[in-house]
Amino acid sequence: MFIKRIIPCLDIKDGRTVKGINFVNLRDAGDPVELAKFYAENGADELVFLDISATEEKRKTLINLVLKVAEQVNIPFTVGGGISSIEDVSMLLNSGADKVSINSSAVKNPQLINDLANRFGSQCITVAIDAKRVNGEWKVHLVGGKVPTELSLFDWAKEVADRGAGEILFTSMENDGTKDGFANKALAQLSELVNIPIIASGGAGRIEHFTDAFMKGKADAALAASVFHFKEIEINELKKELQQNQIPVRL
Repeated sequence: MFIKRIIPCLDIKDGRTVKGINFVNLRDAGDPVELAKFYAENGADELVFLDISATEEKRKTLINLVLKVAEQVNIPFTVGGGISSIEDVSMLLNSGADKVSINSSAVKNPQLINDLANRFGSQCITVAIDAKRVNGEWKVHLVGGKVPTELSLFDWAKEVADRGAGEILFTSMENDGTKDGFANKALAQLSELVNIPIIASGGAGRIEHFTDAFMKGKADAALAASVFHFKEIEINELKKELQQNQIPVRL
């Protein structure tokens, strides 16, 4: 069985780390550079940096902040937000990112996934999918969850994998920030559907939620924000608990 990854997420707005509930009501969670350094030194397997307003504000990711974070971490570092071209990805990788995450731009131009995978390798390309249930069906949403589409989560995930993405970051918008647990049924369905890693996002509140994401949701990694930022869960303690539940992690 592959090692399961624990990934803190830094949602960035106006140069600060923020966290909300269901993608709204954002509150400050600290300095992203300091948080990144802390996580790199305290058991995180990877780090995700999402410039959450870049697409809505029609601008590029904050390169200077990416450079500062990259200087402080020695673990894989994924950057997303406002990425829409080979040039954007090249700039971010040259600034210290190990991987990039694309979301709205991939839906608007699916060929971008192929182009980026061919140019940089699938291992560098994460496709983030934000979705929630609409009339019982999981539908993809864009621009930080603000723009609904008719695109099915599962159809899109299959296409993303077929086009060469290296992994999928699936955020359940209805679970996000609620601390009620991950969307494990949808996660399990995604894991059965595609043969690339699935990162679970949205809903972490207690250690057992991570256990469920791996055992019930069949996720390959679990991402969380506020429970780590506000020290509600310590990553090393989480990993010890996961190991006791026979879930392979790096200690």
